[in-house]
Amino acid sequence: MTHQLLIGYADRQTFLNRLSGSTKLLCFVGLSIIGMTTYDTRYLLGIMVLSLILFHFAKIKFHEISFVLSVILGFSVLNLLMVYVFAPHYGVSIYGTEHLLLGHHAAYFNLTTEQLFYEFNLLLKYTFMVPLALIFLMTTNPSEFAASLNRIGVSYRISYSVAIALRYIPDVQSDYRTISLAQQARGFEISKKASLMTRARGGAQILLPLIFSSLDRIETISQAMELRRFGKGKHRTWYMAQRFQRNDYLALLIVGALIILGIVLFKVNGGRFWNPFHA
Repeated sequence: MTHQLLIGYADRQTFLNRLSGSTKLLCFVGLSIIGMTTYDTRYLLGIMVLSLILFHFAKIKFHEISFVLSVILGFSVLNLLMVYVFAPHYGVSIYGTEHLLLGHHAAYFNLTTEQLFYEFNLLLKYTFMVPLALIFLMTTNPSEFAASLNRIGVSYRISYSVAIALRYIPDVQSDYRTISLAQQARGFEISKKASLMTRARGGAQILLPLIFSSLDRIETISQAMELRRFGKGKHRTWYMAQRFQRNDYLALLIVGALIILGIVLFKVNGGRFWNPFHA
C-alpha cells in the first residue's frame, strides 16, 4: 500500500529516463493536445498503442500505480455515465445517423451505436493520456526538468517552481499516508474493511491536517529561498543541466510527425470526427 500512494520520480535505467525533461514535456503536451482534439478512432488507437508500449519500456510496476489507476478508472466511468445521462443522443447528432440498440426512437434514454462509438472515443482519450502522464511524472527528475525548461527560454523562477511542484507530489502523498495511519492507530477505521461512506468521511478528515502540514512546508521552503536571495539575479546556473541528445531530437521528430498526421486527418475527414457510419 505504501508504494501505491507514492507516485513520483524513480531513477530507472531506461531510455525514457535519459531523455531531457523538456523533450518529455513537449512530447506530452503535443500528443495531449492533438489527442484531445481529434475524434478519429484509428488515430486514437494508434497513439494509445504507442503510449502503452512506452509505458512498458518505462518499467513502471503495476503495484506502484494501482491505487492511482483505480481512482482514475472510477472517475472515467463516472464521466462516461454522466455524458450518457445528460446527452444520450449526442452521438446521433455528430454522426448524422441512428442505429438503435435498446429502447425506441421516441425514448430519451435509448441506446444507439453512434452514442456508444462516441463514448468509446472518449475512453480511448483517457486510455492514452494516463500512461503518458505517469511516464512523465515517474521518469522526469524535477531538478533536471527545471534546468531543461530554463534552457528552452522559460524563466528560471517559473522553472524552479515547476520543479518544486513535481518534487512535492510524493511528499504530499507520504503525508496523507502518515496521517491516515495515525487516524487508524487511534481506532478510526478507514481501510478497505470500512464502508464506503466511513472511508469517504475519514478521507475528508485527513484533508485539514494535510493542508496545515503542506502550508508549514511551503513556509519553510519560501523562507529558505528568501534567505538565499532567490530571484534577485537575472540568471542562475543548474547542477542538473542536460543538453539535448540524439534521442531527444528523434523523439521530437516522431511526435512532430504524429501531430502533423493528426492535422492531415482533419482535412481527410472534413473535421475532427471520423464517421464510419457515413454511407
